[in-house]
Amino acid sequence: MERLVIQKFSEVNLDDPFFTTLKADYAEFSDWFYKKSDNLALVLYNEHNLIEGFLYHKFESGPGDDTNPLLPNTNHMKVGTFKFNPVQTRRGDRYLKKIFDYALSSIPNVDDIYVTVFADKHPHLVALFEKYGFTKYGTKVTPNGTEQVLLRNLSVKHGDVDKDYPYVKTTGNNKFLLSIYPKYHTALFPDSRLFTESPDIVRDISHSNSIHKIYICGMEGVMQFQRGDVIVIYRTGDGNGAAEFRAVATSLGVVEDVHHISKYESEADFLNYCGKFSVFSEKELKDIYRSKKYPYIINFTYNVAFPKRPIRRLLADNAGLNRNDYWGVMQLSDAQFNAIVDLSELDKKFLY
Repeated sequence: MERLVIQKFSEVNLDDPFFTTLKADYAEFSDWFYKKSDNLALVLYNEHNLIEGFLYHKFESGPGDDTNPLLPNTNHMKVGTFKFNPVQTRRGDRYLKKIFDYALSSIPNVDDIYVTVFADKHPHLVALFEKYGFTKYGTKVTPNGTEQVLLRNLSVKHGDVDKDYPYVKTTGNNKFLLSIYPKYHTALFPDSRLFTESPDIVRDISHSNSIHKIYICGMEGVMQFQRGDVIVIYRTGDGNGAAEFRAVATSLGVVEDVHHISKYESEADFLNYCGKFSVFSEKELKDIYRSKKYPYIINFTYNVAFPKRPIRRLLADNAGLNRNDYWGVMQLSDAQFNAIVDLSELDKKFLY
């Protein structure tokens, strides 16, 4: 099973084949790597203990002196080394999520994130960063060649689900509670895993890694969702005790699209769309398509996990959710939503 760990550079094997292209791109890479021996990196290993992904970041202030134009005179997070071996499991999404996590949890606050990329060699990386709001800011010229500087200004909001990620636009958008069974919840939302669950159940697979999620259900109420609407993810009770104390609100997401299964022209079309982003196996997806038992498909982004997970009792008694209403899909008033956010102790900087 693949594992994602935080390690010092000195604990990482520089002779791993993963670093071959980095050594080729940057003549000074090995010397630089050894100088960083006490720094930390986020490293993904496969089942053979070989490296599949590597992320190093650092914090900087001021305009610097090595880009054209110079960087803004602000606080930056630089993505110093970022590489992953693509295997169709949305690893890029997973690392992008970690980049934002690091930036938004930093003290002092980060104003922007930037990365330098040899764009002609790594167009897929450029496309990935641009999808999530990075723009082409300038260039950086070194003896190794000219790199493109991509920058994400965290204060700029576009009103776009992807480009604004992980921020959630609450003003003017509807809010809903969406219930998900425990057996699907943690596979879809690894950062919202409950403390009582084993971390080993979170694997390097598409529906865990991806910022984008697909959930297939039989709840007709989801068809009222519109792009940009906010979803409070509600993990239902697990049967090991009263739902009042076992069912919890865990996360926030934003709707990208919702549609009926009849949209797909064929089973192959359905499998192609849902296969990489849902928790279901190919066999399960085929059964779903043929039986039409679960005809509603929701595509949404997984934006932020709640620091505290309010239980059903608090959601009813303190946030005003009616116990007699249907909690599978429930529209929330602004007052109810704000109360849930307060109970979760979510940092309000994620909302605008």
